[in-house]
Amino acid sequence: MKRCGMLNSEISKVLADLGHTDLIVIADAGLPVPEGVKKIDLAVIKGMPSFIDVVNAVEEDMVIEKVVIASEIKEANPEHAHYINEKFVDKTIEHVTHEEFKRLTKDAKAVIRTGEITPYANCILQSGVFF
Repeated sequence: MKRCGMLNSEISKVLADLGHTDLIVIADAGLPVPEGVKKIDLAVIKGMPSFIDVVNAVEEDMVIEKVVIASEIKEANPEHAHYINEKFVDKTIEHVTHEEFKRLTKDAKAVIRTGEITPYANCILQSGVFF
């Protein structure tokens, strides 16, 4: 058994297999998952686990160099927009339309589905390197 860090075996495996510039998605309960992209479904009930809880847990174990979010989050979900901007203040944060965001998810290694039910509570995390 692992002593600390990511305990979910599917997420841990995905993170261990990431290479530089690979993408993973942290998604709300409603984001469509493209065919052929691995879906790790953590949703239990509405709001559980939250988007913030899952992003925090993944960020602990992942080298992140860029974050992509839908530009619509700023108006529709200012709380989560603020969280992303504060959490990743030292990273590149790219804003794209929600339609473009959904297209980008086709290139992800995995989509981690949360129980989040607030608008646009999604992000794409691009893997960096620790050296």
